[in-house]
Parts: sequence; structure tokens; C-alpha cells
Amino acid sequence: MSNQVSSRQALYRSVEVMLLVVALLAGAATVFFLTDSARDVRFMTISGLVLTACLIVLIRLWMNPDRVRAGQTDAVLNLASRMLACMDGGLKEESAQRICDMLLPETSAIAVAITDKQVILGYSGRGQETNPQDAPIRTAATHAVLDSGEMQVLFSSDAIGFPDERRAINGAIVVPLTMGAETVGTLKFYYPSARKINETQRSIAAGFGELLSTQLAATALEEQKRMVTSMELKALQSQINPHFLFNTINTIASFIRTDPAKARVLLREFAVFYRRTLEDASDLIPLAREVDQTERYLRFEMARFGEDRLQLTCSIPSQVSEMLVPAFMVQPLVENAVKHAMPATGCLHISICAEPQADDLVIRIIDDGVGMSEERRANIMEASSQTGLGIAVRNIRDRIQGYFGAESFMRVESEEGSGTTITLFLKGGCFKNPLDLEEK
Repeated sequence: MSNQVSSRQALYRSVEVMLLVVALLAGAATVFFLTDSARDVRFMTISGLVLTACLIVLIRLWMNPDRVRAGQTDAVLNLASRMLACMDGGLKEESAQRICDMLLPETSAIAVAITDKQVILGYSGRGQETNPQDAPIRTAATHAVLDSGEMQVLFSSDAIGFPDERRAINGAIVVPLTMGAETVGTLKFYYPSARKINETQRSIAAGFGELLSTQLAATALEEQKRMVTSMELKALQSQINPHFLFNTINTIASFIRTDPAKARVLLREFAVFYRRTLEDASDLIPLAREVDQTERYLRFEMARFGEDRLQLTCSIPSQVSEMLVPAFMVQPLVENAVKHAMPATGCLHISICAEPQADDLVIRIIDDGVGMSEERRANIMEASSQTGLGIAVRNIRDRIQGYFGAESFMRVESEEGSGTTITLFLKGGCFKNPLDLEEK
């Protein structure tokens, strides 16, 4: 919409310039013919008509309501865009103050304020020095709007309900800021006189209040999504597979009799493995740490099944080894390969490789195991899949998209008897901390 408005404005300006040039030329020609002793009536008439026509068209353009509305729309859209850019992290003191500063010149108000339920978050204009940030709400009208959730238009200082007498402010529009059914703050416009409050000012106030409320709701949804993702990770961290636990303990116990030195090494590794599992609570760890944890897990499985049954190769270039990735992104996929892809005889080869592709990061987990049918592959990729691998796929896919954006993806390719390849594509993973991507 903004591009359309801008294009229309550019067209108007081009037509104006052209008409002005023609009008000037026609005017000059008319003056010349009037002062010329051997005046040519025909040419003088033509130049006069051209001049008149250009002036009429220019006047109509300058008075065109559509043009006025287009200009107003363009200004409002630009202002709305700048306001939304301020609210990426929610409505806080810094963003609230910037929004107040933006809104004040765009209205007939002499002051603009934003509050939460208790205090002033931002204030710009008349009385700013006496209404600092974090100061408690003082007007009765603001409390009334917070209680009712309804916009109020007030036409006197008494109706606004200032605790002290204020003759400079004699009108106000107080708009509720909502998140769902809850009123979480207010947007306030103060006027020197009730005559300044017209339908245009009411529409501006209501429109910007709705815009801020919508953005607050969007921010809350993003935060809820992040919390759900974090909770899923915590559940994943706290989940100790009892089969893996008992099998590892039994393996270590068997080595105590046959190879005590190896048993001690495995026991230390086991302690490190679970300590790392609990320590990686930030959900963001270097890729090298994630791969190291995966290698440690496979050492337990090699000790259990025999080194002739499992083999792991890793190819992690140094330029991507310290890139931050979600924890438990690779290890669960390798664990599922050991559970479901290992052939009845022979060795299961698993490889983990990472490569940069411009600014993006691609990680592949490849095995040469039994593979899976297309039906089963499609089933685990379904969002509703309740299988072990399906749950792992969904969790990992949701987390990489949560951190790196919707363009990031997880792809599973498999064929019965030919192994499985899982590809993780992290958009911008080679040059940005995922947290920086979220803040944009």
C-alpha cells in the first residue's frame, strides 16, 4: 500500500512540474504577443488558452481531495511503520517515550502520554517536566479507562481529573491499550481546548490505540511461543531415557569385572554427559559442544554394542564450530539412528557434517542403516506424529524456526535399505547469533 501511495505521489509531482513548465512558456508567449506591435491575435489567443488550461488543471490538482488523502495516508503509514519498529521488544519506557515523541507533531494535541496500569511510561509535550517516567498515574480519567476498557473523550480539566488545577489542558482523549480482554495501559492525547477535539482527532487516537494494542498482542504471542519452546526443551533435558540409563549402567558394571580401567573412563564420561545435559539450559550452545556431546553419547553405545557395530565420523569446519545452535539438535537424531537404523548384522556408519552456504549453515546427519519407507518418513514429518522420531523432528524443527526464522527447515530423506539423511538448514546461521535475529 505504501508503495502504491508513493507512486501516486510521484505521478502527481511529475504532472505538476510539466504543467508548470507549459504554463510558464504559455505565459511568456502571451506577454510577448501583448507587447509586440505586430501582434498575432491567433497565436496570442492560443497561448492564452494554454495558460488558462494549465492553471485550471494545476488548481484542480492542488485542491484534489484524493491527493490530500493520499498524502495523509502516506504520512500515517510511515508513522505507523516507525511506531511498530519501536515495539519489537514490547511496550517499555524507551519505546513508549519514542512513540509519544513521534505522535505529538502529527496531532493537534499539546501533549501525548502512554501508561501501563500503574505508572507513566512516556510523556511528550506540555507538562513533560512534571510527568516523568515511572511517576504514578494521577488522572481520574486514566483510572476510569483502565477499569472500563472504553475510550473516553473529555472536554474540561475537571472531567480529566487532574489532582491539581490545570488551565493549560482542557480536553483529552484517553484510549485503552488492550491484550485480549485485558486492559494493560492507556494512550492519552491532551488538548488546550475542547474545540481542538474533532472527529479527525478521535479517529487518529482510536486508530493508533488499536495499532499499539495489536502489536502488544503480537509481541505477547511471540513471547508465549518462546516460552513453550523453552518448556519443551526443559522437558527434553529432564527426560532421562530409562532404557539408555539402565543399559549404560549395566555396560559399565560389566566392564568393572573385565576392564576396570575402561569402566572408570566410561563412568567419568557418563557423569560429564549428564552434567552437560543439565548445564545446557540456555538452549544455545556452540556447534562444537553439541557435536562433542553427541560423540560422548555414541561412546556409551559403542561400549554396549561393540566398536565393530557403530562408527561415527564428524566434519565440522573451524569457521562454523563456534556458531551458536539450539542444544539437543543433533544428539537426539543420532540417538534415533542407533535405535531404529542399526542393521541386524554389520556396522552402522553415522556421519555428522556441517558446511557454510553464504550466510547460512547446513548440517547433515547421515547413516547407512536400514532406512524407512516413504509412508513412515511422511508420518514422522507430520506435525501430529507421536512416534519417538516424529516428536524429535517436531521439537527440533520448531526450535530452529523459532531462532532462525520460517525459512529455516528440517528435511528427512530416506529409502528402505539405503539409509537416511537428515538436513538442518539454519537461515543466517553463519553470521548471526540467533538471539540477534529475533530482535530484528
